Amino acid sequence: MNTRRMHVRNAQTRETAINGRVIGPDYPPYVVAELSANHNGSLSQALRLIDAVQQAGADAVKIQTYRPDTLTLRCDKPDFLIQDGLWAGRHLYDLYEEAHTPWEWHPTLFEHAHRRGITLFSSPFDATAVDLLESLNTPAYKVASFEIVDLPLIARIAQCRKPMLISTGMANDTEIAEALQCALDHGAESVTLLHCVSSYPAPSEDYNLRTLSDMQRRFGVPIGLSDHTSDNSVATAAIALGACVVEKHVTLSRQGGGPDDSFSLEPDEFACLCRDARRVWSALGRVTYARTNSEKQNNCFRRSLYFVKPLKAGDRIDASAIRSVRPGYGLAPKHQAALIGCTVNTSVDYGDPVTWSVIHSPPAQKDIKKAQDNVL
Repeated sequence: MNTRRMHVRNAQTRETAINGRVIGPDYPPYVVAELSANHNGSLSQALRLIDAVQQAGADAVKIQTYRPDTLTLRCDKPDFLIQDGLWAGRHLYDLYEEAHTPWEWHPTLFEHAHRRGITLFSSPFDATAVDLLESLNTPAYKVASFEIVDLPLIARIAQCRKPMLISTGMANDTEIAEALQCALDHGAESVTLLHCVSSYPAPSEDYNLRTLSDMQRRFGVPIGLSDHTSDNSVATAAIALGACVVEKHVTLSRQGGGPDDSFSLEPDEFACLCRDARRVWSALGRVTYARTNSEKQNNCFRRSLYFVKPLKAGDRIDASAIRSVRPGYGLAPKHQAALIGCTVNTSVDYGDPVTWSVIHSPPAQKDIKKAQDNVL
């Protein structure tokens, strides 16, 4: 990958919003459930999936808007036969015919999501799909990895002036910069880039999650993850590295037999992702070296200086008179060397904490520091 910074004009650096939900580093991760083909040809199953991910805690559910003839040709030539991977041996047209979400379902899906209080948006794959989604007032758009090189499609989506998410699977830095610049030039309200590995399922070791922070520096927009791995570890790790969005395929059952079921999360696993992603984000917090509220009650268990034999007023402190022990109500152990030779101004007993109030003529700071240096 080219190591130079990609300068993208007018990139929005900190945050965006979809349906009023702000997305950015200072907000909990935006978790998107990808339905893809996991309706398995059943509208009722698609509706049940929306219910399931809403109950699991998703912020949004995403579908895909295409017809097989908007993606490929009905052709039996070798170019159109999938040779490897999960769908090896299938013709593109047949696969997309099985996997597509019928356009006549779209109004029902949008209305159902609205009633359930969850955002629904889609990945369009041609201009007619954009027209359909605009008629349904979609709040955002996702550009799929395979379409990142389709700059005319990106321009058409951007003209709707809504938030866009662009998945970057298979794209190099130049192609990402071109897609982002195209979206911004044509009016996209904002753009979020989703790091992705376009393999189904994708090996965890292929994700190279350190790319996330580099993407944010290079392109100056919010970044996220479109995750095709088989569990939640990569997605939760991405949150710690700055991902503001996590997208994951969801199915009612991995045994459902559909084209995407086998690499998708089931609802209980997706619920764990929603919980863990937000827990990891919460743990990031802010840069601080202050004692936390949960630590304050345990301060007493630190070591501090205590008298280990009785002394009368005017007695001199020697090395046998004080020790560094728990609890932490006395002076810090760093003062031990400077206290040797000092006198007490009142009687003290075994087990009394050493405090400045019982020391006659406490040493100056420079003498404390000098004594510490001599010991250390």
